[in-house]
Amino acid sequence: MSAEDVKKLREMTGAGVMDSKNALEDAGGDFEKAAVLLKERGLAKADKKAGRELGSGLVDAYVHNDRVGVLVNVSCETDFVARSEDFRDLVHNIAMQVAAMNPKDVHELMEQAYIKDEKETISDLVKGAIAKIGENIRIEEFTRYEI
Repeated sequence: MSAEDVKKLREMTGAGVMDSKNALEDAGGDFEKAAVLLKERGLAKADKKAGRELGSGLVDAYVHNDRVGVLVNVSCETDFVARSEDFRDLVHNIAMQVAAMNPKDVHELMEQAYIKDEKETISDLVKGAIAKIGENIRIEEFTRYEI
């Protein structure tokens, strides 16, 4: 296993250097197995962070074809994360999900298949972001308007 292998796995998954290195070692150099291990370990980390207090966040607006508009409020722990590209992308993707799928509430939204990868739910998407970013994240509320 080389540094290039670790770099390749990091690019595929967004995981840290040591997490990627350890997963590759545990998977015997198999990238697919290592990616599965990273996901499982990331979800475990996300569950541990679920009780941490949220003090920051972001409101995002998304308008689709001038006919559907969404405001979404997603919380995180720090301003540093709220300003990060990864967090902003997550919030924007959640807004697009709400526009496309019209969930009735946050609970229903969390159970929906993600529009960009139907093998994953929005809950999985958020847990993956928690594992990658390292902070607790919660979708607080959203509003959807349609003409």
